[in-house]
Amino acid sequence: MTDPRDFVAHEAALLDERRLDDWLALFAEDGHYWVPLLGAAQADPFSHNSLAYEDRLLLQLRVDRLKNPRAHSQHPASHSQHVLQPSRVEREEGDEAWLRTPFLYVEARGEGQILLSGTARHHLVRTSAGWLIREKRVDLLNAGRALPAIQLFI
Repeated sequence: MTDPRDFVAHEAALLDERRLDDWLALFAEDGHYWVPLLGAAQADPFSHNSLAYEDRLLLQLRVDRLKNPRAHSQHPASHSQHVLQPSRVEREEGDEAWLRTPFLYVEARGEGQILLSGTARHHLVRTSAGWLIREKRVDLLNAGRALPAIQLFI
């Protein structure tokens, strides 16, 4: 897929289908998944705590835990639904693109359900195999408030 906006929709669909290995393969070797504690106000993941700041190794460990049949937090299994507004390409330079996508995220497990909203910001790099994620930043609306346990990936 050549349009980075299609890539963002594809990434969300993989998460909603629980195709976690395929989703992880979308990350570049130096890719990161970041959910700032201060939301859009947080300039970087190093000067303040984050809800999540994970490199490929930590993402792989989390995917492995979610797939493990003995993972207590996944009995019953969690499921997600990403509702995306159209992605907007904010900048393209050479083989890189930066996108902004407002979203609603629903995660359900058993009888419980949580609803989160925010903006996903993707920094993508084009490779011979297609687009890969260099960084996925998720700025949650009201990120600093008390949040329920989020099991999957926003």
